[in-house]
Amino acid sequence: MIDRPAPQNQSPAKDMRNVAGLFNDLQSDKSRYNPGEKVIFSLSTDAEPTKIKVSYFHLNKKLKTETITNKHSWSWQPPDDDFKGYLVEVKMTDGNKVQTETIAVDVSSDWSRFPRYGFLSEFNEKSSEKVENIIASLNRYHLNGLQFYDWHFEHHQPLKMDGDTPATDWQDVANRDISLQTIQQYIDLAHDRNMEAMAYNLLYGSFESRGLPHEWHLFKDRELKEIDQHPLPEQWKSNINIMNLTNPWWQDHIIDQQRTVYKNLPFDGWHIDQLGDRGEVFNEWGDRISIADSFAPFLTKIKDNLPDQEIIMNAVNQYGQKSISQASPAFLYTEVWDEYKFYNDLKRILDENASLSDGGSSVLAAYMNYRHSEKPGKFNEPGILLANSVIFANGGAHLELGEHMLSKEYFPHNQLNVPGTLEKKLISYYDFLTAYENLLRDQVKESNVSAASIEGIPLSFNMAQQNKLWVLPKEKDHKKILHSINFLDENSMEWRDTEGKQSKPATREDLRFTYKEAQTVKAVWLASPDIQSGRPVSLDIDQKGGEISFTLPSLTYWNMVVIE
Repeated sequence: MIDRPAPQNQSPAKDMRNVAGLFNDLQSDKSRYNPGEKVIFSLSTDAEPTKIKVSYFHLNKKLKTETITNKHSWSWQPPDDDFKGYLVEVKMTDGNKVQTETIAVDVSSDWSRFPRYGFLSEFNEKSSEKVENIIASLNRYHLNGLQFYDWHFEHHQPLKMDGDTPATDWQDVANRDISLQTIQQYIDLAHDRNMEAMAYNLLYGSFESRGLPHEWHLFKDRELKEIDQHPLPEQWKSNINIMNLTNPWWQDHIIDQQRTVYKNLPFDGWHIDQLGDRGEVFNEWGDRISIADSFAPFLTKIKDNLPDQEIIMNAVNQYGQKSISQASPAFLYTEVWDEYKFYNDLKRILDENASLSDGGSSVLAAYMNYRHSEKPGKFNEPGILLANSVIFANGGAHLELGEHMLSKEYFPHNQLNVPGTLEKKLISYYDFLTAYENLLRDQVKESNVSAASIEGIPLSFNMAQQNKLWVLPKEKDHKKILHSINFLDENSMEWRDTEGKQSKPATREDLRFTYKEAQTVKAVWLASPDIQSGRPVSLDIDQKGGEISFTLPSLTYWNMVVIE
């Protein structure tokens, strides 16, 4: 489980907080807030009496500061604006002791504008306390949607029925026990936190020998002798037969099955999976089928028949993504494999998805420490944080958090632990993704920087290069946004860090950044998940002769500088 860690008595470079351990478990009650909803904050402390100073920021603008006395819980009414991110700074004082932490808030009427997608994969019978703890821990990362992976009975019949009512329990394809009550508890508790619950299933999968008509299948030959099939481990219940997604009877069958799911469980939609390029396949007439081109009409039919439910579809290595995008899913989702194995490829996918969705957000299922996770161990922090820096800075989100952290495409696989220091840093990174959503993935455009330099530091622009600082210039409205991602010390440019051996970049301090800028600059400020828990920091600027200079106080993994 991704637990909620207590604050550590460690600060990143240039973080001037006096961390005294006065409180822990700083929380907000929901992952996302509709406009007009109040935010309820809470923390745990043994310090009495307590004095809490709370400051609320939108980007670098402080909206309000208030003092809370002798309370462990308080509320805040955000502005009525929709689709806005905020950072909240909480400072507790007890005598000479001071502790400062931050937490983010997302006010958005629609989760798909800024998706922060997680997963659940274990649905055996659990105590109510266990289920609540898991949802509460995911809420701290502000996850606003959950993929319920392999919750279902059989692919062609996702919900097992006893007559007109759902069965109380069943086994999934891997013979794991599934409890209807656990699924229901998870959905209800997710909804309490404003998280969407998405029911996973293939678009075109069936168990073998289940009596479905032969002509509904996809075939590997024109003579219809070999059904296209996806093999699964021998000890599992069945291999997967691939159904013809253009066959109207199969379409009606699986849509009707999903309708049964929604009638009995309050899922918010269907997370649709596929199996990538199947090669040459044929329908019941012996005609060749283009699977990728067939996604859009089938997805559109699903939306027409189930108009109150959302859809998300996996594009395996971008397979069929153009067709998928034409059906306007909630957002674009890509499962990334070795055809896209470098950091630059993550940017390439996110740029392609933004182009296909008119600047919309997208989510990458990118499995970290892949081979390293074949044995028990722990996730490698530098690999995780560098991958997230690249994904977040380029306008995406990373599907990685659930009851445990993902390392394989089979989500229940769980061999690696998340060290406590990484847990805390992940919270900071997800706070940053949420608080600065309006500068990270809100119709942000590519930009350019000419004649930029940092004394003694080699730079690369737009393309990541080993042993260089990657500067990514973006712009929005009257702001120029410069992301700096530290590849100065890296031993590999492959994002997966499959063996868990990516090295931690050394922290650099007092970096003097200079570049040409003809326009008058009003202000420059810095924010980083590695510095002061993401709090905005104003920078002194020197502008003359068509150049602007400022000093970055420190850089570890990722900084964002905003020039207004």
